Amino acid sequence: MIPDYQTIMRPLLELVADGKTYTSREAIEGLAERYNLTEEERKELLPSGQQPVFDNRVGWARTYLKKAGLVKSEKRGTMSITEKGKQVLNQKPSRIDISFLEQFPEFVEFRTGKNKTKVVDQQEADIEAEEQTPEELLEYAHQKLQHDLAAELLLTIKEASPRFFENLVVDLLLQMGYGGSRADAGRAIGKTSDGGIDGIIKEDKLGLDIIYIQAKRWENSVPIKEIRDFAGALLGNKARKGVFITTSSFPASAHEYVRSIEPKIILIDGQQLARLMIEHNVGVSPQKTFQVKRIDSDYFEE
Repeated sequence: MIPDYQTIMRPLLELVADGKTYTSREAIEGLAERYNLTEEERKELLPSGQQPVFDNRVGWARTYLKKAGLVKSEKRGTMSITEKGKQVLNQKPSRIDISFLEQFPEFVEFRTGKNKTKVVDQQEADIEAEEQTPEELLEYAHQKLQHDLAAELLLTIKEASPRFFENLVVDLLLQMGYGGSRADAGRAIGKTSDGGIDGIIKEDKLGLDIIYIQAKRWENSVPIKEIRDFAGALLGNKARKGVFITTSSFPASAHEYVRSIEPKIILIDGQQLARLMIEHNVGVSPQKTFQVKRIDSDYFEE
């Protein structure tokens, strides 16, 4: 029987406890042997047919352990245990699951998000099922899927190369209607070094106005100094509009600062970046569509 992703968490942490770096495939194979999965169980696919069920569950277990700081990824598609992870294993917990991981602030932040949007997991949905309409339950389920997808998407972006991130920014801006042609946009990002400006892109296809871009992969909150330098570079170029995109977050002082100055600067943090990518289908693809139908009253009128 294929274990659920929460049951996998502790065995996965134990697998990497030797301090070595494991690829995702090595972790999957090691855990499959531990659980004595049959060939049929290992090949069982998700309803979408895109990925084996067990691989998917190991992936989510890895994501949650990483968000709690128990494992880390030095390179894309790899994982190794952290000092915190070793300390957790030394405590010999009988089980590591979501409830256990909620003792770590960074995991709680990952689950709730900075905007404190309510996310209902399956257990909560079961408890509240009698109080909610089917439409409401479907809305919450979709919300959780979107939230988890955004978190996984952001994690993947951070593991990608700087050049890939620059191309990602180009693709997103194009999908949002900026940048003119793909060739124009492709030349725009990552080609300048003008005092804190990473690139210049057309605001519309005719190029009636331009937008200055700063695109940075950060782990920690972006220092306010970076925003001031960007604003100074805009003023130096007599620019009126700028967008600062990062994989991390901005302090409250940064938002206060950009509201108080000219030119106009838009700050896009990692959470918003992931949501925009999902909204504009950059780096994601639809797997299944559900239609909610209601009685057509007009049809039954005589």
